[in-house]
Amino acid sequence: MTAIRVDSAARTLHAFGRAISCTIGRSGSCPADAKREGDGCTPLGRWPIRTVLFRPGRSAPSPAMRLPWRWVREDDGWSDDPADPAYNRPVRHPHGFSAERLAREDALYDLIVILGHNDAPPVPGLGSAIFLHCSIEEQPTEGCVAIPKAELLALVSQLGPGDLIEIV
Repeated sequence: MTAIRVDSAARTLHAFGRAISCTIGRSGSCPADAKREGDGCTPLGRWPIRTVLFRPGRSAPSPAMRLPWRWVREDDGWSDDPADPAYNRPVRHPHGFSAERLAREDALYDLIVILGHNDAPPVPGLGSAIFLHCSIEEQPTEGCVAIPKAELLALVSQLGPGDLIEIV
């Protein structure tokens, strides 16, 4: 098992002997039990890596890829509405509740690592769509961790089933 460590105070991700500058939520980090939908906090804790999503034409898995993965489709979304029975789960657009679109015009979601935050089972309102994804010019996230796309592509090719991310 590999643990990626994110030092939220230093804004640094540590993995495989490397230190990579990262961005976190616009409101900083917070204990996982204090995380709330829309608060902009990155939840502290250890989160399993569930799967990886690649945007066709913008990113692709390497032949060394060991994590489960799939392509992002144009209608893919992620529910962020606490009233939705599918809260903090993947959904398809159009969707009757608020749901983030995963096929974005910008490059943030060209590659998405789905983290196991608030998903076993999801508790409405305690945070959704906590991902490791691509960064754009060190802009803060809505609660995710983000690193440059080239670094993320290299990182996911080294990870495997059972690996996790620890945010401290």
